[in-house]
Amino acid sequence: MLKAANITVRIKPTTKMRIDALAQATKRSKSYVVEEALEQYLEVNEWQVKGIEAALHEADSSDAEWVDHKDVLAKWEAKLADKVV
Repeated sequence: MLKAANITVRIKPTTKMRIDALAQATKRSKSYVVEEALEQYLEVNEWQVKGIEAALHEADSSDAEWVDHKDVLAKWEAKLADKVV
């Protein structure tokens, strides 16, 4: 198992109170609560960044197919009009 690393951060007093309360309610350490929160934040944001990078790569490729915004808008407006009828 990897040795734990220490970092120092400044947080709002209300955030600290929330961490303390959650740690107590879940019978976990404050370190555990913060580590879990950071892991979840990193997973979501890393996933989003990877998706954006992949989309940019796809858009920059020679195989990219571009459609004018007006054409897309007209297509979706037509679909919505069909559903309303």
